[in-house]
Parts: sequence; structure tokens; C-alpha cells
Amino acid sequence: MQSPSKTQSQPTPLQPNTSMFNQPIAVWAIAFASIIAFMGLGLVDPILPSIAKKLHASSSDVTLLFTSYNAVMAVAMLITGVISSRLGAKWTLVLGVVIIAVFAALGGNSNSITALVLLRGGWGLGNALFVATALAAIVSLSRTGVAKSIILFETAVGLGISVGPLLGGELGSISWRGPFFGVAILMLLAFILLIVLMPSPKANKSARKTSLADPFRALKHRALRTFGIAAFLYNFGFFTLLVYAALVLGHLGLDEHGLGFVFLGWGLLLAITSVFMAPKLQKRFGTLTSMCLMLFLFALTLFVMAQWTTDKTVVICMVILAGAFLGNNNTLITTAVMNAAPVERSTASAAYSFLRFIGGAIAPYLAGKLAEWFNPHVPFTVGGVCVMLSVIYLWANRKHLKHVDEAEGH
Repeated sequence: MQSPSKTQSQPTPLQPNTSMFNQPIAVWAIAFASIIAFMGLGLVDPILPSIAKKLHASSSDVTLLFTSYNAVMAVAMLITGVISSRLGAKWTLVLGVVIIAVFAALGGNSNSITALVLLRGGWGLGNALFVATALAAIVSLSRTGVAKSIILFETAVGLGISVGPLLGGELGSISWRGPFFGVAILMLLAFILLIVLMPSPKANKSARKTSLADPFRALKHRALRTFGIAAFLYNFGFFTLLVYAALVLGHLGLDEHGLGFVFLGWGLLLAITSVFMAPKLQKRFGTLTSMCLMLFLFALTLFVMAQWTTDKTVVICMVILAGAFLGNNNTLITTAVMNAAPVERSTASAAYSFLRFIGGAIAPYLAGKLAEWFNPHVPFTVGGVCVMLSVIYLWANRKHLKHVDEAEGH
């Protein structure tokens, strides 16, 4: 396999045209299942204040629901390749949705914050199997190449994240347990889609069995390692926004319905920009410059929230606006990772996601603790600083990342 850094073809922009929709039925099955899977993430967000109240937990206790979820996801990413190369993409995806459904249903039946935190960890295992395999499967089965396949995947992610909070707010207004049971039911639907529409497992089995060491070997490639470390840093900002901002708005009087609509707006902007704006930015400014610009603007929204933490209107506006910057960045960095190193894309995804979700595991709990140790403004400030550090780190390593804009032929 030729190294991407030596590819001589011309840069290929991310072109969002109708050809993106020219996909086999298997790709659509995975995309619809991805929407449902990512609805599960957003479903829980509006009920965080309610869980804290009903289970007599502190804000930092509730953030552990995301910490355990992301920590297990980070570690599980290292074994997704081992499992998928032996089971095949179809059965790995099916196994992932079954695990999510089981642990979500058990979470809905739990009566303590400790049990709920542990069960969210099991949910994270299922999500790791699904997410890492879904992205690689869509790319490998697609007719339209890496760039447009990733746009399709990010569209599914954005739709799931945007609709999830709205549904979670509606179900959460009935009971905090509702969204957990809602996830279990949605995963059953995903299970049916994958069983019926995915091709036979034999068609998806990898010719080479992946080993546990492969993701670590992949991180020896500087470009992939650089994107992973940058994602580790900006996920401090991402999950501060997703988790801590929801708790802040809950304390400012926003109920489950209100939180659902706020994060609906956030998710819609994330979905729209990932499809329509990211390609234009990449074409005009290049991947790295566009990423740095989006992350810089995202950091500014966190700093604004740090300054006006007690102003509900400002926090709501900044949360929604941040969706635009994150949507652009998600598509840009995911595409860059797929072309960052001369390794299998599933291995690259696993190695990158391992570093990314470590940041996602630390950030929510740290944000809750910083608010307890200091004041409610500090978590947003720390999140903004970490995002700015990711910008500086990417720019400092820009000479090692020039090849990510090159064509995806290899």
C-alpha cells in the first residue's frame, strides 16, 4: 500500500452532491442504524438534572454516566478490529446493538447512581463495537469513495444527535427512565434493519485477522497520532458542552423539554454544517486550516459561556452556535484520519477513537469537580483552553499533515 504522504494525485475536495446518495442498500441500513445509535447519546442528555434530583446525586456523580461510557468505549476501541475481523462487519454491528439494548434496558430498571454508571459502561462497550465498525463498513461498502462516505456517516450522526435530545426530553418529562427504555426499543429496530438488509457475513470478513497490537502500531504514524492527540484535547471542550452545559441550564431552570429543544438546535446545526459547509471550507481553505479555524471559534464559544455562565440566554445561544463549528470539524477530522496513515481504515479509526474517547472520559467528571472545587465558570474556561491547545498542537505539526488533502485512491 502506498503511503498517503507520497501520493501524487491532486487534492480532492469533499463535494456534497447527489452522488453521495448513490449507495448500496447495505450502506443505507448501516446509516439508519447509526442514526438510531446516536439518538441514544442525545436521549440521555436532557435528563441529567432529573437523574441527579431523583437519585440524590451530585453534578459530578451524574457526569460519571458519560465518563464510564467513554472510558469503556476508549478501551473497547482497541478490540473492535480483533472482533470485526473474525465475526465480520454484520455480526459485529449486530452484537453492538444487542449489547446497547440490554444495558439500556437494565439502566432503565436501576435504582442507584452507582448501578446506572456501571451499566452505562456496558452501553459504551456496545457503542464502541457499533461505531468503529459502522464507519469502516460504510467506507468499504460505499460506491462514492471515502470523502462522501464519511459525509454520509456524519449526516447520520448529526441526525441522531439532533433528534435524540428532543425525544429524550419528551420521554424524560414522563420519567427519567423513559429515555433508557426508548434506547432499548430503538436498538431493537436497528437490530432488525441490520439482520434483514446487511449482506452475508462471509462477504464482510477481513482476509487478515487484526491483532490487539495493530492500533498501537498505527499510532506510530505521526499524522494519525497528531489527530488523535488533538481530538483528545478538543473532546474536553466537546463533552464540557454536551454534559456540563446541560447541568448548568438545568440549574438555571430549563426543564427536560427545554433542554431537548436546545440540543435539538445544536444537533441540527451540527448535521447541516457537516454536510453542506465542511466541503466548501475544505475546498477553499484546505482541511487543516479549516479545522483550526472551527476549533478556534468553538473555543471562543466556551470562553463566552465561562464569562456569562449564569445568563441562560447566552449559554443557550452559545450551545446552539457551537453545533455549527463542531459539525464542520467532525467531518474534516474524520476524513483526515481516514487518509492519515497507510493502515487499514478500521485500524486507523480504532487508534484515533481510543485517544479521542480518553479525553471524552476525563472531561465530564473533571468539569463537575472543577465546578465543585472552584466555581461554575471554571469548567468552561478549562474546556476552552484545551480546545485552544488542540489548535496550537495541530498547527505546530502542520508539515506532517499536508498529505491529508490528497486523493483517496489508495
